[in-house]
Amino acid sequence: MLWKACFSWKVWEMRWMQMHKQKLVVGTRSSQLALWQADFVIGELAKKYPELVVEKRLMTTKGDKILNAPLAKIGGKGLFTKELETAMLEGEIDIAVHSLKDMPVVVPEGLVITAITQRADPGDAFVSPKYESFQQLPAGAKVGTSSLRRKAQLLHARPDLQIEDLRGNVNTRLRKMEEENFDGIILACAGLKRLGFGDKIRQVLPRAMCLPAVGQGALAIECRQADKETRELLEFLNDRCTRLCTEAERGFLATVEGGCQVPVGVHAVSAEAGIRVEAVIASLDGSTLLRDALEAEVKDAQEARAVGVNLAEKLLARGGREILRSIGIEV
Repeated sequence: MLWKACFSWKVWEMRWMQMHKQKLVVGTRSSQLALWQADFVIGELAKKYPELVVEKRLMTTKGDKILNAPLAKIGGKGLFTKELETAMLEGEIDIAVHSLKDMPVVVPEGLVITAITQRADPGDAFVSPKYESFQQLPAGAKVGTSSLRRKAQLLHARPDLQIEDLRGNVNTRLRKMEEENFDGIILACAGLKRLGFGDKIRQVLPRAMCLPAVGQGALAIECRQADKETRELLEFLNDRCTRLCTEAERGFLATVEGGCQVPVGVHAVSAEAGIRVEAVIASLDGSTLLRDALEAEVKDAQEARAVGVNLAEKLLARGGREILRSIGIEV
């Protein structure tokens, strides 16, 4: 009877394709990692809907063009998403594949994050040409990162280090590590592993030292809110656990500021009661760092987001508001 069930499913799928969308235009940035992410989603679509025609369209964002300045100085909102979102709203592409950590917490009107994939390793990786761990770095060592979040937390743990800005794609940063004599650099574990550079990871930084960015390790698929056919098409890519955890993280970020370039780290995981969210707010030099966690039972994304909001309000009341105000962020 199994062959009958398989045959029936295939017939249903073919009829679905005949009645619904038969072509999908996927927008992506042209970096090697962005292309991997888009190809991953396209591959999953091909397995689920073999009759679907998928076209990939490469685009360049503001964040890709400006590589000689820290992200925080050129504006943190939508640096890697705006051009893709404009193309969606104008009907040039149907969906865009993003690293969720690059997405602002407010999605433009008319668009929606329709799927969040199962999360890969969300950690931060220590990469070094000569040291086995972050702890082995000598006083005054030169460490590269483009993230205020990482810089603040690393300086809190090791104020003796020299933290310098490091921009570019994964390949560029690995090359600069050698050419510019960095003692170590910090990159996302997920990106390194997806590009086949997992062997470069000397150490995954302990969460007690460095909490990840909001949504780090997860992919977000964005489309037009009114495009119900496409949203239904992509529903199978949603991972419920990842969705709940990242909703909590994005709720936290929305409450403390809303941008990607602020010195905060937040990470949510499944817990016995539902989810557990841990977060930090730190001064830029790492001299002050507030950390707290909250665990709660949640049934849906709205409840998960509320946990993140509650944790943010808790940290803001403990002094987080003053820390953010000191770097020009009013909450």
